Amino acid sequence: MRLIPALRLAAILLVAGCMLVAVRLAPGQAAGQDTIEIVSSSGVHAFTVELATNDAERERGLMYRKELPEGHGMLFDFGREMPVSFWMHNTYIPLDMIFIRGDGHILRIAENAEPKSDKLIPSGGPIRAVLEVIGGTARKFGIAPEDRVTGSIFGNGR
Repeated sequence: MRLIPALRLAAILLVAGCMLVAVRLAPGQAAGQDTIEIVSSSGVHAFTVELATNDAERERGLMYRKELPEGHGMLFDFGREMPVSFWMHNTYIPLDMIFIRGDGHILRIAENAEPKSDKLIPSGGPIRAVLEVIGGTARKFGIAPEDRVTGSIFGNGR
């Protein structure tokens, strides 16, 4: 008869674990997280990024967010190089969009994209990923085209 309390405890722990996962993956957040660095003329700048690696995560992006802390962002990984365009539909905060080639070098930066705009923002050529950070970050840290991004999808070499 001790089996029933043990099963009840196991069921409670299972439900609690599922609730922790649900809280950790709040609506609108991508599942993965990573740290990337941008090596610029002003130094090395680290960012904690949510990874958007599938269509659903990439489609939602940073929509509906009211804030994005400095030093944080979202990295949209397309898995291969291709031209892309972004927009700011249902995105409430200005963002810098940093378009990154497969070799880890920045191709282009769209600074302070206008919140809630449906205007397309093109990559300007084939890219592997896009890093979205709070508007003004690129200018603040002197991040520019051809600067190097390191991290799991770009390699860690400088």
